[in-house]
Amino acid sequence: MKLTGAQIIMECLLEQQVDTVFGYPGGAVLNIYDALYEYKDRIRHICTAHEQGASHAADGYARSSGRTGVCIATSGPGATNLVTGIATAYMDSIPMVAITGNVNLNLLGLDSFQEVDITGVTMPVTKHNFIVKKIEYLADTIRQAFRIAQEGRKGPVLVDVPKDITAQMYEFIPATQSLNEEQQAAMQLPISKKPVQLQASKLEYALELIANSKRPFIYAGGGVLAAEASAQLKKLVEKIDAPVACSLMCQGGFDQADDRYMGMLGMHGTKTSAQALKNCDLFLAVGTRFSDRIICNAKSFARHCPVIQIDIDPAEFNKNIDVTLKLCGDANEILSILNARLHQDDHAQWLAQIRQWKQEYPLVQKSIDSQDITPQMLFQTLNELTQSEAILTTDVGQHQMWAAQFYQFRHPRQFITSGGLGTMGFGLGAAMGAKLANPDKKVINITGDGSFHMNCNELSTLAKYQIPIVELVLDNSVLGMVRQWQKLFYEYRFSHTDQDKKTDFVKLGEAFGVKSFDIRSKDDVMPVLKQAFSLNEPVLVACHINRDFNVLPMVPAGASAEEPILEM
Repeated sequence: MKLTGAQIIMECLLEQQVDTVFGYPGGAVLNIYDALYEYKDRIRHICTAHEQGASHAADGYARSSGRTGVCIATSGPGATNLVTGIATAYMDSIPMVAITGNVNLNLLGLDSFQEVDITGVTMPVTKHNFIVKKIEYLADTIRQAFRIAQEGRKGPVLVDVPKDITAQMYEFIPATQSLNEEQQAAMQLPISKKPVQLQASKLEYALELIANSKRPFIYAGGGVLAAEASAQLKKLVEKIDAPVACSLMCQGGFDQADDRYMGMLGMHGTKTSAQALKNCDLFLAVGTRFSDRIICNAKSFARHCPVIQIDIDPAEFNKNIDVTLKLCGDANEILSILNARLHQDDHAQWLAQIRQWKQEYPLVQKSIDSQDITPQMLFQTLNELTQSEAILTTDVGQHQMWAAQFYQFRHPRQFITSGGLGTMGFGLGAAMGAKLANPDKKVINITGDGSFHMNCNELSTLAKYQIPIVELVLDNSVLGMVRQWQKLFYEYRFSHTDQDKKTDFVKLGEAFGVKSFDIRSKDDVMPVLKQAFSLNEPVLVACHINRDFNVLPMVPAGASAEEPILEM
Protein backbone atom coordinates (compact mmCIF):
# COMPACT_ATOMS: atom_id res chain seq x y z
CA MET A 1 0.00 0.00 0.00
CA LYS A 2 1.20 3.53 -0.77
CA LEU A 3 1.68 5.79 2.24
CA THR A 4 3.28 9.14 2.95
CA GLY A 5 6.62 9.17 4.71
CA ALA A 6 4.87 10.38 7.87
CA GLN A 7 2.42 7.46 7.72
CA ILE A 8 5.33 5.07 7.19
CA ILE A 9 6.86 6.39 10.42
CA MET A 10 3.60 5.65 12.25
CA GLU A 11 3.42 2.12 10.84
CA CYS A 12 7.01 1.47 11.87
CA LEU A 13 6.28 2.70 15.41
CA LEU A 14 3.36 0.29 15.59
CA GLU A 15 5.61 -2.54 14.38
CA GLN A 16 7.86 -1.77 17.36
CA GLN A 17 4.87 -1.92 19.72
CA VAL A 18 5.16 1.80 20.55
CA ASP A 19 2.02 3.04 22.30
CA THR A 20 3.19 6.45 23.58
CA VAL A 21 5.38 9.20 22.14
CA PHE A 22 6.38 12.55 23.60
CA GLY A 23 6.99 15.66 21.59
CA TYR A 24 6.28 19.19 20.48
CA PRO A 25 4.98 20.22 17.03
CA GLY A 26 6.66 22.59 14.60
CA GLY A 27 6.95 23.43 10.92
CA ALA A 28 9.32 20.66 9.85
CA VAL A 29 7.23 17.94 11.54
CA LEU A 30 3.78 19.14 10.42
CA ASN A 31 3.32 16.06 8.24
CA ILE A 32 4.33 13.77 11.12
CA TYR A 33 1.83 15.51 13.40
CA ASP A 34 -0.86 15.20 10.76
CA ALA A 35 -0.18 11.46 10.75
CA LEU A 36 -0.27 11.39 14.56
CA TYR A 37 -3.78 12.88 14.30
CA GLU A 38 -4.75 10.05 11.96
CA TYR A 39 -3.22 7.39 14.24
CA LYS A 40 -4.36 8.90 17.54
CA ASP A 41 -6.45 5.83 18.44
CA ARG A 42 -3.31 3.65 18.30
CA ILE A 43 -0.46 5.96 19.33
CA ARG A 44 -0.87 8.30 22.27
CA HIS A 45 1.01 11.58 21.93
CA ILE A 46 1.92 13.68 24.97
CA CYS A 47 2.66 17.30 24.07
CA THR A 48 5.11 18.59 26.66
CA ALA A 49 5.79 22.22 27.54
CA HIS A 50 9.33 22.03 26.13
CA GLU A 51 11.19 19.58 23.90
CA GLN A 52 13.66 18.82 26.68
CA GLY A 53 10.72 17.64 28.80
CA ALA A 54 9.74 15.30 25.96
CA SER A 55 13.20 13.76 25.82
CA HIS A 56 13.26 13.22 29.60
CA ALA A 57 9.75 11.74 29.48
CA ALA A 58 10.84 9.26 26.79
CA ASP A 59 13.85 8.44 28.95
CA GLY A 60 11.72 7.89 32.08
CA TYR A 61 9.33 5.72 30.06
CA ALA A 62 12.28 3.57 28.95
CA ARG A 63 14.01 3.31 32.34
CA SER A 64 10.84 2.29 34.14
CA SER A 65 9.64 -0.21 31.55
CA GLY A 66 12.68 -1.53 29.69
CA ARG A 67 11.02 -0.60 26.38
CA THR A 68 12.36 1.99 23.96
CA GLY A 69 11.21 5.56 24.65
CA VAL A 70 10.27 7.79 21.69
CA CYS A 71 10.33 11.58 21.35
CA ILE A 72 9.67 13.90 18.41
CA ALA A 73 10.80 17.45 17.73
CA THR A 74 10.93 19.88 14.85
CA SER A 75 14.07 21.21 13.16
CA GLY A 76 16.51 23.79 14.47
CA PRO A 77 15.82 24.81 18.08
CA GLY A 78 13.29 22.03 18.52
CA ALA A 79 15.94 19.45 17.69
CA THR A 80 18.67 21.12 19.74
CA ASN A 81 16.33 21.27 22.73
CA LEU A 82 16.44 17.46 22.73
CA VAL A 83 20.22 17.30 23.04
CA THR A 84 20.48 17.41 26.85
CA GLY A 85 17.90 14.63 27.12
CA ILE A 86 19.67 12.55 24.48
CA ALA A 87 23.00 13.02 26.27
CA THR A 88 21.35 12.05 29.57
CA ALA A 89 20.13 8.78 28.03
CA TYR A 90 23.50 8.16 26.37
CA MET A 91 25.48 8.49 29.61
CA ASP A 92 23.19 6.01 31.37
CA SER A 93 22.76 3.58 28.42
CA ILE A 94 19.00 4.10 28.04
CA PRO A 95 17.21 2.95 24.85
CA MET A 96 15.55 5.91 23.13
CA VAL A 97 14.66 6.86 19.56
CA ALA A 98 14.49 10.59 18.84
CA ILE A 99 12.77 11.55 15.58
CA THR A 100 13.48 15.07 14.34
CA GLY A 101 12.21 16.96 11.33
CA ASN A 102 14.45 19.00 9.10
CA VAL A 103 14.08 21.46 6.24
CA ASN A 104 13.40 20.21 2.71
CA LEU A 105 16.25 18.42 0.93
CA ASN A 106 16.90 21.33 -1.44
CA LEU A 107 17.33 23.68 1.56
CA LEU A 108 19.85 21.57 3.49
CA GLY A 109 23.22 23.25 3.93
CA LEU A 110 21.96 26.73 3.02
CA ASP A 111 21.50 28.08 6.57
CA SER A 112 17.79 27.91 5.95
CA PHE A 113 15.23 29.03 8.51
CA GLN A 114 15.31 26.68 11.50
CA GLU A 115 17.95 24.48 9.92
CA VAL A 116 20.63 22.79 12.01
CA ASP A 117 22.86 19.79 11.37
CA ILE A 118 21.37 17.77 14.23
CA THR A 119 23.15 14.56 13.21
CA GLY A 120 26.45 16.42 13.49
CA VAL A 121 25.45 17.95 16.81
CA THR A 122 24.37 14.64 18.36
CA MET A 123 27.07 12.37 16.97
CA PRO A 124 29.04 12.30 20.27
CA VAL A 125 25.93 11.53 22.39
CA THR A 126 24.09 8.88 20.36
CA LYS A 127 24.84 5.23 19.69
CA HIS A 128 24.11 6.06 16.07
CA ASN A 129 22.19 8.66 14.09
CA PHE A 130 20.70 8.92 10.62
CA ILE A 131 19.46 11.52 8.16
CA VAL A 132 16.97 9.98 5.70
CA LYS A 133 17.40 11.50 2.22
CA LYS A 134 15.42 8.92 0.23
CA ILE A 135 11.95 7.75 1.19
CA GLU A 136 12.74 4.18 0.12
CA TYR A 137 15.17 4.00 3.08
CA LEU A 138 12.77 5.42 5.68
CA ALA A 139 11.07 2.28 7.00
CA ASP A 140 14.26 0.26 7.29
CA THR A 141 16.03 3.18 8.97
CA ILE A 142 13.33 3.45 11.65
CA ARG A 143 13.48 -0.31 12.21
CA GLN A 144 17.26 -0.23 12.40
CA ALA A 145 17.12 2.65 14.91
CA PHE A 146 15.01 0.59 17.31
CA ARG A 147 17.28 -2.42 16.90
CA ILE A 148 20.41 -0.38 17.63
CA ALA A 149 18.81 1.29 20.66
CA GLN A 150 18.15 -2.09 22.31
CA GLU A 151 21.02 -4.21 21.04
CA GLY A 152 24.15 -4.76 23.13
CA ARG A 153 24.87 -1.78 25.36
CA LYS A 154 21.64 0.16 25.03
CA GLY A 155 21.44 3.83 24.13
CA PRO A 156 19.73 6.62 22.18
CA VAL A 157 19.46 6.78 18.39
CA LEU A 158 18.38 9.84 16.39
CA VAL A 159 16.59 9.76 13.03
CA ASP A 160 16.44 13.10 11.18
CA VAL A 161 13.82 13.28 8.41
CA PRO A 162 13.58 16.24 6.00
CA LYS A 163 10.05 17.59 5.65
CA ASP A 164 9.60 16.67 1.98
CA ILE A 165 10.50 13.03 2.74
CA THR A 166 7.57 12.90 5.18
CA ALA A 167 5.26 14.18 2.42
CA GLN A 168 6.38 11.88 -0.40
CA MET A 169 4.39 8.73 -1.22
CA TYR A 170 5.99 5.28 -1.26
CA GLU A 171 4.93 1.66 -1.22
CA PHE A 172 5.04 0.48 2.39
CA ILE A 173 5.70 -3.21 2.95
CA PRO A 174 5.24 -4.36 6.56
CA ALA A 175 8.29 -5.94 8.12
CA THR A 176 6.58 -9.32 8.38
CA GLN A 177 6.18 -9.40 4.59
CA SER A 178 9.40 -7.75 3.44
CA LEU A 179 11.89 -9.68 5.57
CA ASN A 180 13.03 -13.27 5.70
CA GLU A 181 12.48 -15.35 8.86
CA GLU A 182 15.84 -14.45 10.40
CA GLN A 183 15.27 -10.73 9.75
CA GLN A 184 11.73 -10.93 11.13
CA ALA A 185 13.04 -12.50 14.34
CA ALA A 186 15.58 -9.70 14.65
CA MET A 187 12.82 -7.09 14.35
CA GLN A 188 10.83 -8.41 17.31
CA LEU A 189 11.17 -6.91 20.78
CA PRO A 190 12.88 -7.75 23.01
CA ILE A 191 15.91 -7.88 20.73
CA SER A 192 17.33 -11.38 20.47
CA LYS A 193 20.69 -11.65 22.23
CA LYS A 194 23.76 -13.35 20.90
CA PRO A 195 24.72 -16.24 23.19
CA VAL A 196 27.74 -15.47 25.36
CA GLN A 197 30.73 -17.67 24.61
CA LEU A 198 33.04 -17.49 27.62
CA GLN A 199 36.53 -18.84 27.09
CA ALA A 200 36.92 -21.96 29.21
CA SER A 201 40.11 -20.60 30.76
CA LYS A 202 38.39 -17.36 31.81
CA LEU A 203 35.43 -19.22 33.29
CA GLU A 204 37.71 -21.55 35.26
CA TYR A 205 39.78 -18.60 36.50
CA ALA A 206 36.63 -16.79 37.66
CA LEU A 207 35.42 -19.89 39.50
CA GLU A 208 38.86 -20.30 41.08
CA LEU A 209 39.00 -16.68 42.29
CA ILE A 210 35.51 -16.95 43.78
CA ALA A 211 36.19 -20.31 45.42
CA ASN A 212 39.41 -19.05 47.03
CA SER A 213 37.80 -15.89 48.39
CA LYS A 214 36.98 -15.64 52.09
CA ARG A 215 35.76 -12.04 52.01
CA PRO A 216 34.09 -11.39 48.64
CA PHE A 217 32.43 -8.06 47.77
CA ILE A 218 29.79 -7.93 45.00
CA TYR A 219 29.21 -4.56 43.38
CA ALA A 220 26.23 -4.12 41.03
CA GLY A 221 25.77 -1.35 38.48
CA GLY A 222 23.08 -0.21 36.06
CA GLY A 223 23.97 -2.99 33.61
CA VAL A 224 22.19 -5.40 35.97
CA LEU A 225 18.91 -3.62 35.24
CA ALA A 226 19.59 -3.27 31.52
CA ALA A 227 20.23 -7.02 31.26
CA GLU A 228 17.22 -7.93 33.46
CA ALA A 229 19.77 -9.75 35.62
CA SER A 230 18.44 -9.06 39.13
CA ALA A 231 17.26 -12.63 39.71
CA GLN A 232 20.62 -14.06 38.65
CA LEU A 233 22.41 -11.47 40.81
CA LYS A 234 20.39 -12.65 43.81
CA LYS A 235 21.36 -16.27 43.07
CA LEU A 236 25.03 -15.31 42.82
CA VAL A 237 24.91 -13.41 46.11
CA GLU A 238 23.29 -16.35 47.88
CA LYS A 239 25.66 -18.92 46.39
CA ILE A 240 28.78 -16.92 47.19
CA ASP A 241 27.27 -15.76 50.50
CA ALA A 242 28.60 -12.25 49.96
CA PRO A 243 27.62 -8.68 50.87
CA VAL A 244 26.38 -6.35 48.11
CA ALA A 245 26.66 -2.66 47.30
CA CYS A 246 24.79 -1.02 44.42
CA SER A 247 25.58 1.99 42.30
CA LEU A 248 23.17 4.90 42.01
CA MET A 249 21.98 3.41 38.71
CA CYS A 250 21.30 0.00 40.28
CA GLN A 251 19.10 1.03 43.20
CA GLY A 252 16.49 -1.73 43.45
CA GLY A 253 18.59 -4.10 41.37
CA PHE A 254 19.16 -5.97 44.64
CA ASP A 255 16.49 -6.05 47.35
CA GLN A 256 17.57 -3.50 49.95
CA ALA A 257 15.60 -5.29 52.67
CA ASP A 258 18.09 -8.16 52.33
CA ASP A 259 20.54 -8.28 55.23
CA ARG A 260 23.46 -8.57 52.79
CA TYR A 261 22.80 -5.12 51.29
CA MET A 262 25.32 -2.52 52.48
CA GLY A 263 24.16 0.60 50.62
CA MET A 264 25.99 2.56 47.95
CA LEU A 265 29.75 2.72 47.45
CA GLY A 266 31.83 5.75 46.58
CA MET A 267 31.45 9.48 47.04
CA HIS A 268 28.19 9.23 48.99
CA GLY A 269 28.31 5.56 49.87
CA THR A 270 28.01 4.08 53.32
CA LYS A 271 30.87 3.64 55.75
CA THR A 272 30.00 -0.08 55.81
CA SER A 273 30.63 -0.34 52.05
CA ALA A 274 33.89 1.55 52.49
CA GLN A 275 35.04 -0.80 55.25
CA ALA A 276 34.05 -3.82 53.17
CA LEU A 277 36.04 -2.45 50.21
CA LYS A 278 39.04 -1.92 52.47
CA ASN A 279 38.93 -5.47 53.85
CA CYS A 280 37.60 -7.64 51.01
CA ASP A 281 39.81 -10.19 49.24
CA LEU A 282 37.81 -10.24 45.97
CA PHE A 283 35.88 -7.45 44.24
CA LEU A 284 33.30 -8.73 41.75
CA ALA A 285 31.71 -5.95 39.68
CA VAL A 286 28.64 -6.60 37.53
CA GLY A 287 27.42 -4.13 34.89
CA THR A 288 29.35 -1.09 36.05
CA ARG A 289 31.78 1.21 34.26
CA PHE A 290 33.65 2.23 37.44
CA SER A 291 32.60 5.87 37.33
CA ASP A 292 34.86 8.40 39.04
CA ARG A 293 32.08 8.97 41.62
CA ILE A 294 32.45 5.31 42.63
CA ILE A 295 36.19 4.76 42.57
CA CYS A 296 37.06 8.32 43.76
CA ASN A 297 40.86 7.97 43.75
CA ALA A 298 41.59 5.42 41.02
CA LYS A 299 45.14 4.79 42.29
CA SER A 300 43.87 3.47 45.61
CA PHE A 301 40.72 1.61 44.52
CA ALA A 302 40.73 -2.16 45.23
CA ARG A 303 44.49 -2.42 44.69
CA HIS A 304 44.86 -5.05 47.43
CA CYS A 305 42.64 -7.74 45.84
CA PRO A 306 41.67 -9.34 42.52
CA VAL A 307 38.93 -7.54 40.56
CA ILE A 308 36.50 -9.37 38.25
CA GLN A 309 34.52 -7.12 35.91
CA ILE A 310 31.44 -8.32 34.00
CA ASP A 311 30.33 -5.87 31.29
CA ILE A 312 28.73 -5.97 27.87
CA ASP A 313 30.97 -3.21 26.47
CA PRO A 314 34.64 -4.18 26.00
CA ALA A 315 35.55 -0.48 25.92
CA GLU A 316 34.84 -0.32 29.67
CA PHE A 317 37.56 -2.81 30.62
CA ASN A 318 40.71 -1.19 32.08
CA LYS A 319 39.30 2.26 31.23
CA ASN A 320 39.13 3.71 34.74
CA ILE A 321 40.87 1.00 36.76
CA ASP A 322 42.88 -2.08 35.83
CA VAL A 323 41.02 -5.32 36.48
CA THR A 324 42.25 -8.86 37.01
CA LEU A 325 39.67 -10.69 34.91
CA LYS A 326 37.38 -9.36 32.18
CA LEU A 327 34.16 -11.24 31.39
CA CYS A 328 32.53 -9.59 28.36
CA GLY A 329 28.88 -10.12 27.51
CA ASP A 330 25.31 -9.88 28.70
CA ALA A 331 25.30 -9.81 32.51
CA ASN A 332 22.27 -12.09 32.83
CA GLU A 333 23.87 -14.79 30.69
CA ILE A 334 27.28 -14.59 32.35
CA LEU A 335 25.76 -14.77 35.83
CA SER A 336 23.66 -17.75 34.72
CA ILE A 337 26.82 -19.53 33.53
CA LEU A 338 28.63 -18.79 36.79
CA ASN A 339 25.67 -19.79 38.94
CA ALA A 340 25.40 -23.13 37.16
CA ARG A 341 29.01 -23.96 38.09
CA LEU A 342 29.35 -22.41 41.55
CA HIS A 343 29.08 -24.46 44.73
CA GLN A 344 27.27 -23.16 47.78
CA ASP A 345 29.67 -21.22 49.96
CA ASP A 346 29.49 -20.01 53.55
CA HIS A 347 31.02 -16.74 54.70
CA ALA A 348 29.24 -16.39 58.02
CA GLN A 349 32.18 -14.71 59.74
CA TRP A 350 32.54 -12.12 56.96
CA LEU A 351 28.81 -11.35 56.97
CA ALA A 352 28.87 -11.04 60.76
CA GLN A 353 31.58 -8.41 60.36
CA ILE A 354 29.40 -6.60 57.79
CA ARG A 355 26.48 -6.58 60.24
CA GLN A 356 28.74 -5.21 62.95
CA TRP A 357 29.85 -2.33 60.69
CA LYS A 358 26.22 -1.61 59.79
CA GLN A 359 25.42 -1.27 63.50
CA GLU A 360 28.53 0.78 64.16
CA TYR A 361 28.06 3.13 61.18
CA PRO A 362 24.32 3.46 60.54
CA LEU A 363 22.98 6.01 58.08
CA VAL A 364 21.59 8.55 60.54
CA GLN A 365 20.90 12.18 59.78
CA LYS A 366 21.18 14.45 62.80
CA SER A 367 18.73 17.30 63.33
CA ILE A 368 20.20 20.78 63.22
CA ASP A 369 17.25 22.09 65.21
CA SER A 370 14.75 20.02 67.22
CA GLN A 371 11.92 21.28 65.01
CA ASP A 372 13.62 20.42 61.73
CA ILE A 373 12.15 18.00 59.23
CA THR A 374 15.13 15.84 58.36
CA PRO A 375 15.32 14.39 54.84
CA GLN A 376 15.74 10.97 56.47
CA MET A 377 12.43 11.38 58.30
CA LEU A 378 10.74 12.47 55.06
CA PHE A 379 11.94 9.46 53.07
CA GLN A 380 11.16 7.02 55.84
CA THR A 381 7.62 8.40 55.86
CA LEU A 382 7.42 7.98 52.08
CA ASN A 383 8.67 4.44 52.48
CA GLU A 384 6.01 3.67 55.09
CA LEU A 385 3.16 5.19 53.09
CA THR A 386 4.13 3.47 49.84
CA GLN A 387 5.28 0.18 51.42
CA SER A 388 8.51 0.45 49.41
CA GLU A 389 6.58 -0.04 46.16
CA ALA A 390 6.64 3.45 44.57
CA ILE A 391 8.69 4.53 41.58
CA LEU A 392 10.86 7.50 42.56
CA THR A 393 12.26 9.83 39.95
CA THR A 394 14.66 12.59 40.94
CA ASP A 395 16.38 15.66 39.69
CA VAL A 396 20.04 16.14 40.66
CA GLY A 397 21.55 17.33 43.91
CA GLN A 398 21.26 16.59 47.61
CA HIS A 399 17.66 15.37 47.31
CA GLN A 400 18.83 12.78 44.77
CA MET A 401 21.39 11.32 47.17
CA TRP A 402 18.99 11.39 50.12
CA ALA A 403 16.43 9.47 48.06
CA ALA A 404 19.04 6.82 47.23
CA GLN A 405 20.20 6.63 50.84
CA PHE A 406 16.92 6.61 52.74
CA TYR A 407 14.18 5.09 50.57
CA GLN A 408 14.20 1.28 50.58
CA PHE A 409 14.10 0.07 46.98
CA ARG A 410 12.91 -3.52 46.69
CA HIS A 411 12.58 -4.03 42.93
CA PRO A 412 14.35 -3.13 39.66
CA ARG A 413 13.31 0.04 37.81
CA GLN A 414 11.98 1.76 40.95
CA PHE A 415 14.61 4.51 40.99
CA ILE A 416 14.80 6.75 37.92
CA THR A 417 17.61 9.28 38.03
CA SER A 418 20.26 10.94 35.87
CA GLY A 419 23.48 9.31 37.02
CA GLY A 420 26.19 9.90 34.43
CA LEU A 421 25.27 13.35 33.12
CA GLY A 422 23.71 14.63 36.37
CA THR A 423 20.94 16.59 34.64
CA MET A 424 19.05 19.13 36.71
CA GLY A 425 15.53 19.40 35.28
CA PHE A 426 15.37 15.68 34.46
CA GLY A 427 12.93 14.46 37.10
CA LEU A 428 9.50 15.85 36.24
CA GLY A 429 9.61 14.76 32.59
CA ALA A 430 10.97 11.38 33.66
CA ALA A 431 8.15 11.01 36.20
CA MET A 432 5.55 11.62 33.50
CA GLY A 433 7.12 8.96 31.30
CA ALA A 434 7.36 6.51 34.19
CA LYS A 435 3.73 6.99 35.18
CA LEU A 436 2.44 6.55 31.64
CA ALA A 437 4.49 3.35 31.32
CA ASN A 438 3.33 2.13 34.76
CA PRO A 439 -0.21 3.46 35.31
CA ASP A 440 -0.86 1.16 38.28
CA LYS A 441 2.15 2.31 40.31
CA LYS A 442 2.61 5.37 42.52
CA VAL A 443 5.17 7.71 40.98
CA ILE A 444 6.86 10.46 43.00
CA ASN A 445 9.28 13.01 41.60
CA ILE A 446 11.78 14.15 44.22
CA THR A 447 13.25 17.54 43.38
CA GLY A 448 15.03 20.48 44.96
CA ASP A 449 14.02 24.09 44.56
CA GLY A 450 16.96 24.67 42.18
CA SER A 451 15.99 21.83 39.84
CA PHE A 452 12.29 22.66 40.16
CA HIS A 453 12.87 26.11 38.68
CA MET A 454 14.38 24.40 35.63
CA ASN A 455 11.36 22.25 34.79
CA CYS A 456 8.30 23.69 36.53
CA ASN A 457 6.81 24.48 33.11
CA GLU A 458 5.98 20.76 32.82
CA LEU A 459 3.40 21.19 35.61
CA SER A 460 1.22 22.45 32.77
CA THR A 461 1.61 19.06 31.05
CA LEU A 462 0.69 17.23 34.26
CA ALA A 463 -2.45 19.31 34.59
CA LYS A 464 -3.44 19.07 30.92
CA TYR A 465 -3.26 15.27 30.81
CA GLN A 466 -4.10 14.77 34.50
CA ILE A 467 -1.06 12.55 35.03
CA PRO A 468 -1.37 11.55 38.70
CA ILE A 469 2.16 11.91 40.08
CA VAL A 470 3.31 13.61 43.27
CA GLU A 471 5.86 16.38 42.75
CA LEU A 472 7.76 16.65 46.07
CA VAL A 473 9.94 19.76 46.29
CA LEU A 474 12.60 19.79 49.03
CA ASP A 475 12.91 23.54 49.43
CA ASN A 476 16.01 24.75 51.24
CA SER A 477 16.36 27.92 49.12
CA VAL A 478 19.90 26.97 48.11
CA LEU A 479 21.74 24.90 45.54
CA GLY A 480 22.50 22.41 48.27
CA MET A 481 25.10 20.10 46.77
CA VAL A 482 27.22 22.91 45.29
CA ARG A 483 26.88 24.84 48.56
CA GLN A 484 28.07 21.75 50.46
CA TRP A 485 31.26 21.77 48.36
CA GLN A 486 31.66 25.47 49.03
CA LYS A 487 31.58 24.68 52.75
CA LEU A 488 34.29 22.06 52.44
CA PHE A 489 36.63 23.58 49.88
CA TYR A 490 35.81 27.28 49.49
CA GLU A 491 35.79 28.49 53.10
CA TYR A 492 32.03 29.10 53.18
CA ARG A 493 32.08 31.52 50.24
CA PHE A 494 28.55 30.82 49.03
CA SER A 495 28.87 32.37 45.59
CA HIS A 496 25.40 32.33 43.98
CA THR A 497 24.26 29.15 45.73
CA ASP A 498 22.05 30.91 48.27
CA GLN A 499 19.08 31.28 45.95
CA ASP A 500 16.43 32.82 48.24
CA LYS A 501 13.97 33.12 45.38
CA LYS A 502 10.52 34.41 46.21
CA THR A 503 8.60 31.64 44.46
CA ASP A 504 5.44 30.56 46.27
CA PHE A 505 5.34 26.90 45.22
CA VAL A 506 1.73 26.37 46.27
CA LYS A 507 0.46 29.39 44.34
CA LEU A 508 2.58 28.43 41.32
CA GLY A 509 1.27 24.87 41.31
CA GLU A 510 -2.30 26.06 41.58
CA ALA A 511 -1.74 28.56 38.78
CA PHE A 512 -0.74 25.64 36.55
CA GLY A 513 -3.85 23.74 37.66
CA VAL A 514 -2.11 21.33 40.06
CA LYS A 515 -3.41 20.82 43.60
CA SER A 516 -0.64 21.98 45.95
CA PHE A 517 0.30 21.72 49.64
CA ASP A 518 2.97 22.99 52.03
CA ILE A 519 4.88 21.02 54.67
CA ARG A 520 6.42 23.37 57.22
CA SER A 521 6.65 21.26 60.40
CA LYS A 522 7.14 17.65 61.49
CA ASP A 523 3.45 17.44 62.28
CA ASP A 524 2.59 18.22 58.65
CA VAL A 525 4.62 15.41 57.09
CA MET A 526 2.38 12.37 57.54
CA PRO A 527 -1.05 13.98 57.03
CA VAL A 528 -0.03 16.03 53.98
CA LEU A 529 1.67 13.11 52.25
CA LYS A 530 -1.28 10.84 53.06
CA GLN A 531 -3.63 13.34 51.47
CA ALA A 532 -1.37 13.73 48.43
CA PHE A 533 -1.33 9.98 47.84
CA SER A 534 -5.08 9.65 48.30
CA LEU A 535 -5.80 11.93 45.34
CA ASN A 536 -5.85 10.41 41.87
CA GLU A 537 -4.55 13.57 40.23
CA PRO A 538 -1.30 15.51 39.95
CA VAL A 539 -0.20 17.00 43.27
CA LEU A 540 2.64 19.32 44.27
CA VAL A 541 4.01 19.21 47.82
CA ALA A 542 6.58 21.79 48.95
CA CYS A 543 8.54 20.59 51.99
CA HIS A 544 10.66 23.29 53.62
CA ILE A 545 13.93 22.03 55.09
CA ASN A 546 16.98 23.56 56.74
CA ARG A 547 19.60 24.70 54.22
CA ASP A 548 22.46 23.35 56.33
CA PHE A 549 21.64 19.66 55.97
CA ASN A 550 24.48 17.87 54.20
CA VAL A 551 24.75 14.62 52.28
CA LEU A 552 26.94 12.35 54.37
CA PRO A 553 29.02 10.22 54.27
CA MET A 554 31.13 11.97 51.65
CA VAL A 555 34.46 11.22 50.03
CA PRO A 556 36.23 14.52 49.22
CA ALA A 557 37.69 14.90 45.74
CA GLY A 558 40.97 13.01 45.38
CA ALA A 559 40.50 10.96 48.55
CA SER A 560 40.18 7.19 48.78
CA ALA A 561 36.75 5.56 48.55
CA GLU A 562 37.79 3.62 51.65
CA GLU A 563 37.83 6.74 53.83
CA PRO A 564 34.58 8.75 53.68
CA ILE A 565 34.05 11.59 56.11
CA LEU A 566 31.04 11.17 58.40
CA GLU A 567 30.65 14.71 59.73
CA MET A 568 31.08 18.28 58.49
